[in-house]
Formats: sequence, structure tokens, C-alpha cells
Amino acid sequence: MKENYLVSGFFVFFLIFASQSGIGGLGSSNAVFTYSGQDAWISVLILGLSLHLIIWIIYKMLSNPAKDIIDLHQMIFGRFLGNTFSLLIIGYYFTSALYVFRTYIDIVQVWIFPSMRTWELAVLFICLIYYLISGGFRVLTGLALFSTVTAFLLFSLIYFPIKLGNLNYLMPVWNHTVPELLKASKVSYGAFIGFEALLVYFPFIKSVEKQAKWAHLGILINTLQFVALTISSLLYYSQGLLRNTLYPLLGITKIIEFEFVERIELIFIFCWLIMFIPSLCISIWSCTRILKRVTPLKPRASLVWILTIFFIIVVQFNDKFKVDALGKFTINIGIYFVFAYIPLLFILYLIQNKRKANLNVV
Repeated sequence: MKENYLVSGFFVFFLIFASQSGIGGLGSSNAVFTYSGQDAWISVLILGLSLHLIIWIIYKMLSNPAKDIIDLHQMIFGRFLGNTFSLLIIGYYFTSALYVFRTYIDIVQVWIFPSMRTWELAVLFICLIYYLISGGFRVLTGLALFSTVTAFLLFSLIYFPIKLGNLNYLMPVWNHTVPELLKASKVSYGAFIGFEALLVYFPFIKSVEKQAKWAHLGILINTLQFVALTISSLLYYSQGLLRNTLYPLLGITKIIEFEFVERIELIFIFCWLIMFIPSLCISIWSCTRILKRVTPLKPRASLVWILTIFFIIVVQFNDKFKVDALGKFTINIGIYFVFAYIPLLFILYLIQNKRKANLNVV
């Protein structure tokens, strides 16, 4: 990898944070509160902390020397079968991007432009996505930095629901069984989706073996952020209202008032655009990167094809039921990919390394 394509290990924090801060805080499923009620924040905390193990596994597999998931697949399964698995992984990143993209469009249609058609918003955003991804990975890294700063600024707004909240809504603590908490953790994965792109952009990080702390810090800060957002929702809404409220966090923003602006939720939604774009762009960039590695397609050509297919599929999700079904499907395959496939790869990686060590001894 050429030096001018690399980014400092410090920027992994921003890449991880921005990848997860996309649509999760706004579009998290009400099923989290349905399964675990006032203990929903515990479920979010459990899932966030468990991702540190996945980050550790990724760094163990891809460090020394730095490689990506394509190299890992080829090392474990051979060139042909490994490239086949890598092409299948494109489907996961594509679906993740589709989930983030369509959920944000749904939010815009519900709260701002209810009469605007899906294809109109899709064309507008896809032009922006093409422009950003064409700039390369370093441009996306800078965008992630800007997104993180925006997220920290918006996060301060949770002061208002906490100030007006009812602490009794959090009681009693740990009033649900472990299976119920784990079910809620599973459906809350939508808030954390996106960090898996680390498997693809791993070789773009300088001195990567020494920079794992920044990836862990990104996961930790995001976990604490989502826990705080969950608690603020629990403090403000009663359980019955919370389970039937679409996008609770946006509902909270309606109580925020400033002398110089009346509809703060509109500004909030457009600011969230800055936060959702990096997650979306990094996922689509991962698709183009894999195609470049395993096929003769050039990135710009593959980007045009991917975005064309992306647009065709997006406009098919033209009602809320289809959007919800897409969200459930994406969360399910995300859970299996992160907590089943990545650990399985790690086991096969250890077996492969042990076999090579034995051959070297012989």
C-alpha cells in the first residue's frame, strides 16, 4: 500500500465512531424496549461491550503483516474459494448500506417532506455519495472526523430530556431475565452496524498493530453514547408510549426550544445527514474495494454499477412495512456475520497458523 493512501492509526477512532453513528441512534427498533423495558440500556451496554472481543479478534487475524478480509479468505480457503467468499461479503456491506440509506429517507419523509417520493430523495443522495466516494478513502476519513465532531455537538441536546425526565421510569433495575436482555441486545445491533468495514480498510492504517486502542475507544465511546440516548428516552417516555412511538429520539427534540429557532428537530435531522453519510459511504466503498481486489473491474466503474443497482433496489422499498422488514433482515445477518462468521474465521486462522508452524518445524 502506497504511503499517500494511508491514514494515521489515530483516525481509526473516527472511522469506527462515524461508521456506527449513522442511523442507529434515530432508527433503533422499538423492539429493544419491548423485550427489556426499562432495562433496555443494559441490553445496549451488553452488546457494545461484547464488540470489544470482535475488535480484538479482527486485529489478531489481520495484523503482522496488515491484510484485509480478502487476503484472509485466500489464506484460509485458497484463491478461488476465498474470492468467492469475499464476493459474498459484498452482499452484506451492500445490505448494510441499503438499511442505513432507506431508514434515513424514511425519517425525512415522515418528519420533513411527507409528499416527496423515495426516488427523488434517492437520486439527490446518490449523487452526493458518488462525489464523496470518488475522492478516495482519505476523503472518507476526513468526512468521518467531521461527522464525529457533529455527533459530539448534537449529543449535548440530551440534557433537555434528562432534565425533564422521571427517574422512576428506570425502576426497578434488572427486572428482566437474561434471555430477554439478550433478545433486546440482538435487535439493538442496528445502532452498532457499520464497524465491520474495518475488515476491508485495515491495510490503509499506518502501524496498525500498535493502534488497536483507538478502535476499542471508538467502540467504547459509541456504546456509552447509545446507552445515554437509551436512558434519555426511558426517562422521558412511559413504557407504553415508548413502545408505540416512531423514532423516540426525534420526538424528544420537539421539546427543545431556543429563542432564535422554533423547529429544532428539522435542524437535528439535517445535521444527522452529516452523521449518516460516512457510514453509508464507507460500506459502499468497501464493496468497490472488494470488487477491485477480486475482479478486473476498476473502482469508478464498479461504483457506478453498485449505485445504479442501489437506486433500483431502494425505490422498491416504498412503504413502512418493507422498510421494517429490511431492518430486521439486516440486523439478523449482521448478528450472524459478527458473532458467528468472524469467530469461525478466527478459529480457522488459528488452525492454519498452527499447521504452518508444524510444517516449519518438520
